[in-house]
Amino acid sequence: MMTSSANKVSGGRQLDVLFINPSSSAQAYQDLALTFAAIEPPTWALLLAQSCRAQGFGCAILDCDAERLSLQESQVRVQLLNPRLVVFVVYGQNPNSGTTSMIGASLLAQEIREQAPDFPIAFVGSHTSALPREVLALPFVDIVFQNEGVYALHHLLRGNLKTDLHRIAGIGYKQRDGQGRSVLMMNPPQSVVPQERMDIDMPGYAWDLLPYHERPLDMYRAHFWHAGFDHSKRTPFAAIYTSLGCNFGCDFCMINIVNRVDGGEDVHAANSRGMRFWSPTFIAGELEKLATMGVETVRISDEMFFLNRRYYEPLLEQVVERDLKLRMWAYARIDTVRPAALELFRNAGIGWLALGIEAGSQQVRKEVSKGSFQEVNIREICRTVQAADINVISNYIFGFPDDTLQTMQQTLELALELNTEMANMYPCQALPGSPIHRKALREGWQLPDSYAGYAFLSYDCQPLATRHVAAADVLRFRDEAWQTYFNNPAYLALVEKKFGAQQRSNVQDMARIRLKRRLLGD
Repeated sequence: MMTSSANKVSGGRQLDVLFINPSSSAQAYQDLALTFAAIEPPTWALLLAQSCRAQGFGCAILDCDAERLSLQESQVRVQLLNPRLVVFVVYGQNPNSGTTSMIGASLLAQEIREQAPDFPIAFVGSHTSALPREVLALPFVDIVFQNEGVYALHHLLRGNLKTDLHRIAGIGYKQRDGQGRSVLMMNPPQSVVPQERMDIDMPGYAWDLLPYHERPLDMYRAHFWHAGFDHSKRTPFAAIYTSLGCNFGCDFCMINIVNRVDGGEDVHAANSRGMRFWSPTFIAGELEKLATMGVETVRISDEMFFLNRRYYEPLLEQVVERDLKLRMWAYARIDTVRPAALELFRNAGIGWLALGIEAGSQQVRKEVSKGSFQEVNIREICRTVQAADINVISNYIFGFPDDTLQTMQQTLELALELNTEMANMYPCQALPGSPIHRKALREGWQLPDSYAGYAFLSYDCQPLATRHVAAADVLRFRDEAWQTYFNNPAYLALVEKKFGAQQRSNVQDMARIRLKRRLLGD
């Protein structure tokens, strides 16, 4: 394996901060991790590292997931790099990733604490923002960041990491009382980077700090479908944000929890909704960097890319002008798709749109979207997107609080009718940081007893029970629905027609992998 010399700090100065992307893929994805799951670059570690470098700090990234490092190999690497501060970045581009990343983060942090107890260990990310006191209470955690952590991290690294922690807004830390007992201290909140400072205080991605074999980003692989179900097109791969956050406050989503500037105990993601954008020219420059490095396959990770035309239109126009020849995908709410913009999307290289259809029942969908979901003709929108030569990834969730076996069957029947080029099917989870998680805590609903319990595809996955359906039955329905969809002759015929016979065979290989579930007695 080769790595960039940028990992080293010039002049022999001690490394200021090591950002760790832990590996939880084996537990989170089971056998799908071997070939079919994506390996995504650690977007937030890249953003934080570049932000710190712009302030003059020496940074490195240890991507345990991409390098497939064991716990021992990882902790040895930490000791060799000898940073002033170790920061576990437990984010992820999927809504549940912050919590599922805690699987690997906890194991490695414990290993580092046992083998190298003098390293200060900090945690940042969505799970930490959702439950800062719980994370800080872990015996191997010294510091937590209450939100995205950009400004708190800068101030922290300017200090001595010991006696001045009480002065750093936006963190929690431990101190000893008179009897030597550990006391959890939560400082006042810190602001997130405002819109007008995005290009300045989060100035891009530290791509050069990532590991690689022969060329940049060749240790990362795109989602199977993003490459048209062709394994040979999956690497090199990159993922970037053009904006952060979301204007909506759906019950099941925790994305906005990293925006929190309220230290209260009952805060959830819907309390800090909102979007911040980098300038279109700045992002076009980042995409051009990736194209120059030989990357063709790129994920736009924004929760709501297809929403604000003031930002996506000039950005995509610049991508077209620069002729970057990228294969990209992006998210859109089903009720925000503008048909008139689809030609621009396709010309810029966006060949897939992920549409959050969520449920077949309008009543179920409106309940979890708190009335913000405008009713549209889902079938017409999907056909319109496909007519523009853009593939559709339709996203469905089984087990919303009002779901019955009949409404979940409606969702499956809608999925089979739409027969889009890809479908994601999730069991509903009360993800830490989401409004539904706070409700579950208040009402005493049964929640997972481990981080792996929040991983949609894990052995330990434990979804919510609905008012009418047990958790095990929700999970069973989801798994059987997935098999029904991907073994459906109409779907396989679509894959073969659009992508080829080999790609159809690849999809069939994927469908042969059966998930094992503790909840179902496996």
